[in-house]
Amino acid sequence: MALHGLGGVGKTSAATTYAQRHQSEYDLIWQFAAEQAATLSAGMTELSTLLGVRDHLDTADPVARVHSALATRPGPWLLILDNVTDAATVLPALPTVGNGHLLITSRSAQWPPEVGLEVEMLDRAAAVDYLLQRSGDADPGAADAIAAEFGTLPLALEQAAAYVRATAIGLARYLTLLRERRRQILNRGRAWGYDRTVWTTWNIAFDRLATEQPAAIALLRLLACYAPAPVPIRLLLETGLATAQPDEPDRALAAPLQDELGLDDATAALREYSLIATPTSGTLTVHRLVRSVVLEQLDDPARAAWRRIAAAALTESLPGTPDQRASWPIYAALLPHARLLLDQESDGLLQFTTYLEAAGDYATALILLKEVAAARRTALGPDHPGTLQALDDLAFAIGRSGDPEEARRRMEAVLAERIRVQGRDHPDTLVTWDRLVFWTGKAGAAAAACELSAQLVAIREQISGPEHPDTLWARSNLAFQIGDAGDPPGARDHYEPLVPIAIRVFGPDSHGALVIRRNHIHFVGIAGDPARARDLLTTLVPDRTALSGPEHPETLLDRVGLAFWTGVAGDPATAATALESLLPIRERVHGADSADVHKDRARLTWFRSAPAPGTQPPSELY
Repeated sequence: MALHGLGGVGKTSAATTYAQRHQSEYDLIWQFAAEQAATLSAGMTELSTLLGVRDHLDTADPVARVHSALATRPGPWLLILDNVTDAATVLPALPTVGNGHLLITSRSAQWPPEVGLEVEMLDRAAAVDYLLQRSGDADPGAADAIAAEFGTLPLALEQAAAYVRATAIGLARYLTLLRERRRQILNRGRAWGYDRTVWTTWNIAFDRLATEQPAAIALLRLLACYAPAPVPIRLLLETGLATAQPDEPDRALAAPLQDELGLDDATAALREYSLIATPTSGTLTVHRLVRSVVLEQLDDPARAAWRRIAAAALTESLPGTPDQRASWPIYAALLPHARLLLDQESDGLLQFTTYLEAAGDYATALILLKEVAAARRTALGPDHPGTLQALDDLAFAIGRSGDPEEARRRMEAVLAERIRVQGRDHPDTLVTWDRLVFWTGKAGAAAAACELSAQLVAIREQISGPEHPDTLWARSNLAFQIGDAGDPPGARDHYEPLVPIAIRVFGPDSHGALVIRRNHIHFVGIAGDPARARDLLTTLVPDRTALSGPEHPETLLDRVGLAFWTGVAGDPATAATALESLLPIRERVHGADSADVHKDRARLTWFRSAPAPGTQPPSELY
């Protein structure tokens, strides 16, 4: 068995603890220092002398002597070869026959799957308990934060505990020092039974790689600039860095990463020292603490240069289509790295907020938009169009998250600023106006929404024409507000001619056409034709599912609508069955306490009551 993993993860401790716990099962246990061929050979000589198969002046090969003795030895034996650097160089020293076990520890991950076992980091709770016990300080909050900073690496935890014990500063003070003076603190504290700190342990590997495989060090420095999450390195290098235009000094730094075979060699070299996790699907992952040490090694100009390269590769990797489902996996993979690398006032970061809203993750979009809006206000000023756009998007996300009244209030303020700064007829102003109409209606002010909407339609038609996409959205909003104001037949009649135009202008499978179709169906049902609403939704749901996926909030809205109108049209049992299957999904996606979920539960209760044919649901269920 070959135990492999990052330096400091506890491979040797695991091997020696195994030997101690199972020593009664072996007649012979011997541990070799196997990092260098000379020390391994000396260990074989010592063992052969102990076994009585070699005299002090014997010049025969000690390895052959040991193998011969172990092959004929009746009792079980255990050999531990510690800190093997290369499997190929140690193979001649491994006995091939005999009643025994071989236990190898190595940073190299290049072992056959049937014998290799990667030693993982400690579980977070175990790491906290370990730190509390070894430090003697009962501060679980500080212990948890230190464990997170160290990524639960055992050597770092033991080093921290030793420093706290020796200095009596406590875990909280240690945490402060770690965050303020990371490089110095990682070089202090001595782990019991280990003669190196985290810093020196990994610097040895870094120095060897710099000499033997410079591309590996370049790759490690690039990876360290990204977040401690899987890095889609193939995408970033083949799509991003290949098209980025860095300055000449930065281009020279990144040059070793431009060759595909060179990248493969660099990846293999990093795995030789377990400095990265096992590559999966074009991604590489660096341990949190390795990342910190690599960056701390660099001086400020070099660190800034590598971060520029990383940011340029990320920006150039963005598809530019955050509202399209096919692009969502790319945005999802790059999101943690974008939050770390991209300036909060950058347009690139706003692509991620658009993606999050399109994918239905309104809560995360809201968090990100708050950060972007604050950063833009500070960096660009309150009247800058970029700041106004961020505030507009933030207001919309607040509404999406369940607070239409606050969304309306904020949107009114943004519209006033848009008109003052950009003018009434500016395209951005009219988009904000359209959004204000939407949230005014959602906030329950139907009459005000109708008035605002009618004004906007007139402006849109004057500026862009009756069939421009922006005009179609304004007309759709006006029809919706008419229905919400108490005239469902009027809303239906406004939508009837609008649907075919939307399909032609937006495209039959577009989000815009699907939303306008849904709104039309809603008022068809409310106006007294639930069977037609059901039939129209039967064709709409597959189209929405194909565009957004089966559990997207927009798809769920249409699936719930289909269940509802099926029940109102005379089949409450089928409606109840459909709602029962949808309710857990809606709870997971929207939250158990959301208004939509509460309405779903009320609908389910009503349909379970088996209402008589022709009985209309209460108004609050529509």
